Amino acid sequence: MLSVLRNPTYRRLFGAQVVALTGTGLATVALSLLAYDLAGANAAAVLGTALAIKMAAYVVLAPVVAALADRVPRRTLLVSMDLARAAVVLALPFVDRIWQVYVLVLLLQAASAAFTPAFQATVPRVLPEERDYTEALSLARLAYDLESLASPVLAAALLTVVPYAWLFTGTAAGFLISALLVHSTPLPPNDEPTDEPTDEPTDEPAGHRAPGDASRAPGDTNRAPGDANRPPAPRPYSKALAGMRLLLGAPALRGLLALDLAVAAAGAVVLVGTVVLVRDVLGRPVGDVPLALGAYGAGSMAVALLLPRVLERRDDRTVMLRAALVLPGATALLAVGLAAGPGAWAWPGLLLLWLVTGAAGSAVLTPAGRVVRRAVRTADLPAAFAARFSLSHACWLLTYPLAGLLVTAAGPAVAAAALAAVALAGAAGAARLWPAPPGARAPAVTRPAAQRGNRISRPSRTTSRP
Repeated sequence: MLSVLRNPTYRRLFGAQVVALTGTGLATVALSLLAYDLAGANAAAVLGTALAIKMAAYVVLAPVVAALADRVPRRTLLVSMDLARAAVVLALPFVDRIWQVYVLVLLLQAASAAFTPAFQATVPRVLPEERDYTEALSLARLAYDLESLASPVLAAALLTVVPYAWLFTGTAAGFLISALLVHSTPLPPNDEPTDEPTDEPTDEPAGHRAPGDASRAPGDTNRAPGDANRPPAPRPYSKALAGMRLLLGAPALRGLLALDLAVAAAGAVVLVGTVVLVRDVLGRPVGDVPLALGAYGAGSMAVALLLPRVLERRDDRTVMLRAALVLPGATALLAVGLAAGPGAWAWPGLLLLWLVTGAAGSAVLTPAGRVVRRAVRTADLPAAFAARFSLSHACWLLTYPLAGLLVTAAGPAVAAAALAAVALAGAAGAARLWPAPPGARAPAVTRPAAQRGNRISRPSRTTSRP
């Protein structure tokens, strides 16, 4: 997996991602403790609302910002958004009202809504070979796991010597280092083609590719510059809608949205409920909050390390659907344990359930970029990644406030039971929306290598991207 780091451009981008996400993980812990300080027993509701605002920014802003991003050099966009995030985070320690938290979270996530899709769309341009890109996806998953494993452990250590407000300073430092790394990295121009052919084979029937066809996609760089007389104002919105059509036009991509709902339902229980479960239900010290979140990240990281080898032998659909079915089971077990009442087993049991939930979520999310990359044209990758970023976070926009409301109004046991039902509906819906292709293990495309323009020894491609 680490061989992909021999690419100097990707190595710098990965380094920027690691330090930024490590800082973000510190902010996640600090935000939970800030909510607990400001709202006490209502911390879950405050945290759920703050995270819902985060998701709303992603859902509303990401596609539009991505549609406008081709007017700005990619490096300039990424560096600017890192600097903006650092400035906002430095203001969080000074808030003393709940509404101030909401405003700053909105500003912070608006910058992230611009940064993340642009970053995701850059990686396949830097790494056009599918094997390299698959390894990069697993490394990216590991980087995201730092937000819920290494960062919480670091936070627990720091909390023994400094107040939690200083964790926000660590977050700002991560964004600043990320900005420096990106600034020093040569990136492909926005419209530079890669070695990947524009007619890259896909597992979807031709009819499902219509939304991304060069003759129709408003953002396609293959169109002649002067062939359209559309007014400039609506163009970003039409490009955003084109990205949505890319994802909704294929069964596998619709199935992926259902899988996102399953992950969001189980993940909301972890991210919203942990501070209440640890502090109020189990009565444990503040330092155990990051340890519990760390267990969630440990499971996710372990699976991300194993997945490249697994995906060489199993198709994406099989791995992702089986993992999705684990999520409602783990969440339902939490509900049963809470209904039975805490005992000597409660703390290790919580850590184990968070470990399993993190592992299953990682197995669903890590292969996602592979499927998006196969299903759409190279020129449409920024719009497709932005649309997936937005629509997947719409699921979290639903589950975050639902978890916060239920934990506050009905208790953690009821919240876990309700979100287990949502996760089960998502997993079942994915199995229905993403049917298994005929000849499960056979590659869906058999054109000669000379026609495809890429080497034939690729991982099994039994389905398009979820």
